Amino acid sequence: MCLLCDLKSPTTRPTASLWQGRRGFLLAAAGVATSAAAGSALAQVEVGPASGLRKLVPADELESASTQEYSKMLAQARAQGALAPTGHPQLQRLRGIANRLVPQTAQWNDRARQWKWEVNLIGSKELNAFCMPGGKIAFYTGILEQLRLTDDEAAMIMGHEMAHALREHARARIAKSQGTSTLLSLGSQLLGLGQLGDVAASIGTQLLTLRFSRDDEKDADLVGLELAARAGYNPQASVSLWEKMAQAGGGAGGPSFLSTHPSGPERIQQLQANVPKVQGLYLRARGQG
Repeated sequence: MCLLCDLKSPTTRPTASLWQGRRGFLLAAAGVATSAAAGSALAQVEVGPASGLRKLVPADELESASTQEYSKMLAQARAQGALAPTGHPQLQRLRGIANRLVPQTAQWNDRARQWKWEVNLIGSKELNAFCMPGGKIAFYTGILEQLRLTDDEAAMIMGHEMAHALREHARARIAKSQGTSTLLSLGSQLLGLGQLGDVAASIGTQLLTLRFSRDDEKDADLVGLELAARAGYNPQASVSLWEKMAQAGGGAGGPSFLSTHPSGPERIQQLQANVPKVQGLYLRARGQG
């Protein structure tokens, strides 16, 4: 039974306190040994190189802005009684999934080795989850409860969101959207890192609502699929997850997650076509390969 079935989104209005607790722990994932044999270190899914435009926005500055925005969001949720305490079973479940996924991330982005990965759970009816640049992850209770996610399906969502951060999609989207109107217009002033940092910080509040391109979504689907498979989560769950998402999108407005992560037959077909490519990784992780 959902403890927060009447809780509104913490981004819209305060609610009565339903949870008392402190901020969740930082995942101690840095330094955890990866679980790949020599032959499995190579990517099994086919994705292109990350966008070169992302280099217009300094990664350090954007990750710093993300950390600040994430902290504000948690503080607001805590004040509204919507931030899950460390002992909450659903939060422990999510952190257990993250502890298996994080060691698989470095091959996609070496910066991930230094990220202070963090997972928190926020009480809200919204069907939503995200991973901000720098490894700051949040799930809303709505997406767990209403879709009745299995661990494998929750891992596919988490892997997908991690992939957006690892492939630096937000960094590239910001560069594209700000490029002609802000970055390029600065001309020689772009040589000043601080000014670029100001641009990154100014878009901190946009990080939760960025709309990624179709190519970004394909990247995240495939990289997330492989991350989850390497961590021992059934890749077939990627298909059942998006089938659930498609069904959830039938109502008026649809879930928040689908506003930035649209579902459809093509997406499901692409995942189905790639499941066999990572099946060996999954079996190996389960000790069956």
